[in-house]
Amino acid sequence: MENASDIQPAPRGRRNFLGLVTTATAAAGAGACLWPFLQSLAPRDSAAAHLPVDVDISALPPGQQIVVTWQGKPVFITHRTPEALAVLQDAAQTARLRDGPSHDNQQPPYATNWHRSLDPRYGVVVGICTHLGCVPAYKPLPEGKGEASWPGGYACPCHGSKFDLAGRVFRGAPAPYNLPVPPYSMPSPGVIRLGENPVGQDFDFSSILQL
Repeated sequence: MENASDIQPAPRGRRNFLGLVTTATAAAGAGACLWPFLQSLAPRDSAAAHLPVDVDISALPPGQQIVVTWQGKPVFITHRTPEALAVLQDAAQTARLRDGPSHDNQQPPYATNWHRSLDPRYGVVVGICTHLGCVPAYKPLPEGKGEASWPGGYACPCHGSKFDLAGRVFRGAPAPYNLPVPPYSMPSPGVIRLGENPVGQDFDFSSILQL
């Protein structure tokens, strides 16, 4: 356990706004229930709420995820393993997806690819199910056997929607769309900047089909 003297104050500036909510593997069900309540406590129309948010991912291990808050929304940032990336490209798995090629406008043009991100290693999605707004749980390991097998990804505890590690929804789920990808850039290999498009790109998050 840390001593009080070991705890350092958070840096000033944009990082003050970064809220490290939780690792997605902990208390997923409680998080799904609590999110509408937490949203009600978020400041409205605050200028700070619309500033870009820098997230240091340099120490995020493969296979792990962090959840941060951007504009009052939970954003899942996942360091995907080589094995997970292979599954995202597996034809047998992508055939089970509702919108595998990401034709629906649920991501920026620069994330309209098989990994739905700038860097294949890092997934960045808004963690709100497109069915009724619950928060899916991070379940990266495969589950089930045979035809019903699920390669892992995100599972909504409310009504059973399942998504892969790129946020793409599986067929038969009540969720109609993939999880949204927010505008973001990577000013350095170890930093993700939420809310700011890469240089030369223009994407308005309000243009997505459904949150």
